[in-house]
Amino acid sequence: MSGDWKQLLRPGVTLPFCPGCGHRILLRHLLTAIDELGLDIDRMLFVSGIGCGGWIPSPCINADTLHCLHGRAIPFAVGAKTANPSLTTLVVSGDGDLADIGGNHLIHAARRDMDITVICANNMNYGMTGGQVCATTPVGAVTHTTPSGNAYRPFDLCALVRAAGARYAARYLVTQGPQLVSAIKKAIGIKGFSFVEAISPCPTQFGRQNRMDNVKDVYDYVESLVVSREAAAAGTATTRGVTLVTGEFENG
Repeated sequence: MSGDWKQLLRPGVTLPFCPGCGHRILLRHLLTAIDELGLDIDRMLFVSGIGCGGWIPSPCINADTLHCLHGRAIPFAVGAKTANPSLTTLVVSGDGDLADIGGNHLIHAARRDMDITVICANNMNYGMTGGQVCATTPVGAVTHTTPSGNAYRPFDLCALVRAAGARYAARYLVTQGPQLVSAIKKAIGIKGFSFVEAISPCPTQFGRQNRMDNVKDVYDYVESLVVSREAAAAGTATTRGVTLVTGEFENG
């Protein structure tokens, strides 16, 4: 490999992300991880569902991609991996697609220890379809379907998949580039079900609805929700009442 992640982009592609979208950063980290691993892109398959996260592999990555039904990325990936076990198979999709509409597929793939890597681009709302509430929306956050603020606590996706049997889970902000790249590399190398959650700020929908006037405000807000595993364990972390613990989590 040349060390340049851009060589893995589809020629002539225009990246389909809003200004400030964290998904663009996640795309770079994902391709950097693949480049550093020296993987043969022709022996890889990228599967995504519907939503902003679904635009990360398709049309951006110059590889075989499946852009399939909303919430059904994981069973498509499992089917492809079963038919051709030699493929390095990655699901790259959003939190609404994977945890809401596709939630049962997520936990059962972890339970069955299917040999795929799932990368969740978590922007904490249904960004592409108008900014509705989803399973990862923070308590109190405003969306088009929770104008008075979300009343329900969000899923801890890493805890969810670990409880279901995932061999490996990790969570990092897209601004934590080296850690996120390392986690993706480790997840791809694991035989069995692995999961990486990338917290990806959404200025266009989530930010505007929560009266955040610029991209920096949205990133500052998301960073205020996050604590490291070390700080959480020591009890020294303070957040806005929603805690997203970053780090790696492995089952023995």
